[in-house]
Amino acid sequence: MFKQIFVNLPIQDMARSKAFFQALGLSFNPRFTNEQGACLEIGENFYAMLLVEPFFQGFTKKPISNAHESTEVLLALSVDSRAEVQAVINKAVAAGATTPNAPQDHGFMFQHGFADLDGHQWEVFWMDEAAAPAQM
Repeated sequence: MFKQIFVNLPIQDMARSKAFFQALGLSFNPRFTNEQGACLEIGENFYAMLLVEPFFQGFTKKPISNAHESTEVLLALSVDSRAEVQAVINKAVAAGATTPNAPQDHGFMFQHGFADLDGHQWEVFWMDEAAAPAQM
């Protein structure tokens, strides 16, 4: 099995992006953060590398998607409660995020999401796996 995940996301403004995610209570690993890239610590062994677009472009020959106009990835983060889902969304909106979709309550799972300042969509959810249908 893999030990860590680093999701690389293109961003336009490093200072603005760092301030946004710090407003959510997240931090950056200073050993892997500079003016071109920042290692956002999301949880134990999972990270997002926020890379300014010219630096990001150096890793691919494909054009960079504009996340405000198209979706390449949905990032889903689990939390411990329905209340925590809403608390994260509230922090994100206060820091400048938008909410592209209404919250969804499936009984065993509650989810809501936000689009960050660069348009990347983050889904925040709580799920009671024991109450989930046998097959989905």
